[in-house]
Amino acid sequence: MVRVPKVTRDDVVSAARNPLAFIAERWTPDPRTVRRAALAALVMAVVIVVTGGAVRLTGSGLGCPTWPKCTEDSLTATRAMGVHGVIEFGNRMLTYVLCAAVGWAIIAARSQKPYRRDLTQLGWTQFWVVMGNAVLGGIVVLVGLNPYTVAAHFLLSTALIAVAVVMWHRTGESDTAPRPLVGGAVRQLVWILVGVTVLLIAVGTVVTGAGPHAGDSSEVERIPLNWENVTKLHAVLAWIVVTLAFALWFVLKAVDAPTDPLRRTRDLFLILLAQGALGYVQYFTDLPEVLVGAHMFGSCLVWIATLRVLLSLRERPADDVVAVPGPAAVETPVAARG
Repeated sequence: MVRVPKVTRDDVVSAARNPLAFIAERWTPDPRTVRRAALAALVMAVVIVVTGGAVRLTGSGLGCPTWPKCTEDSLTATRAMGVHGVIEFGNRMLTYVLCAAVGWAIIAARSQKPYRRDLTQLGWTQFWVVMGNAVLGGIVVLVGLNPYTVAAHFLLSTALIAVAVVMWHRTGESDTAPRPLVGGAVRQLVWILVGVTVLLIAVGTVVTGAGPHAGDSSEVERIPLNWENVTKLHAVLAWIVVTLAFALWFVLKAVDAPTDPLRRTRDLFLILLAQGALGYVQYFTDLPEVLVGAHMFGSCLVWIATLRVLLSLRERPADDVVAVPGPAAVETPVAARG
């Protein structure tokens, strides 16, 4: 039988004062555990975007007509609210799953030896973005699915995915200073690609705000723009991103760049082609809900692939890793708020 260590009064006091430091003193996760925890947070960030899209596409945006309760008298959905209440309340519950995934990533990063301050801070950044977006989601409901707040809600989720991607990538690197793998001109081209991709995603939220899928069967305010014209602008930006991705691949081949940037650029190009084809199909088939949902998932993949191209342009040699002593009782300013 395994002996259970005796918990003293000092242990209880220490755990109450700083639970993360208490856990870190007694547990050292395998590097693969830390990486899997970061990946779980990223996966849940994508899931919450897709399920949020399902809420809108099924007309369940006001399935729970108020916030933070589902109704004035009930914290949860009631039988009388039907399937729309179940869908909206279910999406709210997934926020707790997302919080659990982010919390697991924070604990794993904080407990890693040697201590990685950057990973812990990235984990806490995700946590505060999730909290902010939860409040913004409540505001979206309280203002009756105002399209501008809906767009902000999606863009904040996009920011969450960005932080989650960076954390996941950093778990596979050392803690040394980055060393560029390509020249400055290539890096500038990639930053232009990232900027246009951000603009593409932002215009996509305007398409949603002006389009027919308002999020609820009741009368919902829409962005006062011609939906088809905004869609055409969105398509033009998509073709610019595709062209930039192809140009980047060609330049990387010409300068004999390392394999990783080439492979990730190729992956981005293929995802963009698939996303573009899906976009045209949904446009010419009058926006069926299933295809619109798939397009939202595709937008997440495009964003992740773009960021992975950016992150592949430098390396951090593992053999130069510098050990940073983990604080026993004092957390970083961000983590201390946990």
